[in-house]
Amino acid sequence: MVRVMSCEPLSLVNEGIRGLTPYQPGKSTEALERELGLTHIIKLASNESPLGPSPMARAMALVELDELSRYPDGAGAELRAVLSSAHGVPEQCFTLGNGSNDVLELVARVFVSAEHEVVYSEHAFAVYPLVTRAIGARGVEIPARDWGHDLGAMAGAVGEHTRLVFIANPNNPTGTWNDGAALERFLDGLPEHVIVVIDQAYAEYVDESGYPDCIPWISRYPNLVVTRTFSKAHGLAGLRVGYGVSSAEIAELLNRVRQPFNVNSVALAAAAAALEDDEHLARSVQVNRSGLRQLRAGFDAMGIEVIPSVANFLSFAVPGGAASEVYSRLLHEGIIVRPVANYGLPGHLRVTVGLEDENARFLEALAKVVSQP
Repeated sequence: MVRVMSCEPLSLVNEGIRGLTPYQPGKSTEALERELGLTHIIKLASNESPLGPSPMARAMALVELDELSRYPDGAGAELRAVLSSAHGVPEQCFTLGNGSNDVLELVARVFVSAEHEVVYSEHAFAVYPLVTRAIGARGVEIPARDWGHDLGAMAGAVGEHTRLVFIANPNNPTGTWNDGAALERFLDGLPEHVIVVIDQAYAEYVDESGYPDCIPWISRYPNLVVTRTFSKAHGLAGLRVGYGVSSAEIAELLNRVRQPFNVNSVALAAAAAALEDDEHLARSVQVNRSGLRQLRAGFDAMGIEVIPSVANFLSFAVPGGAASEVYSRLLHEGIIVRPVANYGLPGHLRVTVGLEDENARFLEALAKVVSQP
């Protein structure tokens, strides 16, 4: 006998989740092939590395395939040891995640309840409000300043109910950044009951003298969590592995709620190898810097305004504000970029830095579609 529910599932759901919409990833090449029957598609939508992973990471991933019948090391001991050596921080200060998104959610789950507030910036990473609302907390979005974080206004919004602050540095999708002195002043002024996450997913790409590596700061700020990822400059987006760095006390709390085996064995092995391949990382960073210059020059030639970025992408203002139309036209040219209306930027699109020929093809297609009536 089949039992039929007498009420709608929506009436049973957690209040915070009721109004959520799923995170929208960039369109895949396979989806565009199915929809339009195109080939030779270029995806510049998801801030992926155009070079892909290091040869050393590829080799270790292949080796690990022979052990797929075994569970991974739930503690990720080898990767944490390599991270410890790379950053000069004790192994017990690391929390491994299924991407750094996983760590962001762990922090919220551990420290935030329905009676708390979470502070984050306008135009910041979509996961911040998503995890906040999912646990029923109140999100406090602070208006951006020059497309980025207004740390003074964010500090002013911190109150007795504030438990967590998210800061993306560099920020996604704008590519803006805050210097070390400003961040330290912000941290120095916070009350002890506030946890701060500095999300440095794009840190490897930044070439600015004032940009800080915040990981060493955990010894001075017991309320600080710094997150990093292997999905961007290291080219391991498909394996989903990231990490948080914090005091050993915070890491122990995060590991209490971390799912067993949340990072798979192939990801663990590839990430450890990627950290050892300095040459590949340097090449990835150089390709990105050259690509940023190429894209900026192309936008300047078309008179298109861009938000200055230190990451591996640029958000640009679509002439006439017709972002959705230009996005659709680019799809028909076989170019996938990223709409960012859900970030409060309805008149912009975001393009990831690709290889030189990919950037050139994008710029050619953009010039064509923006000139169409």
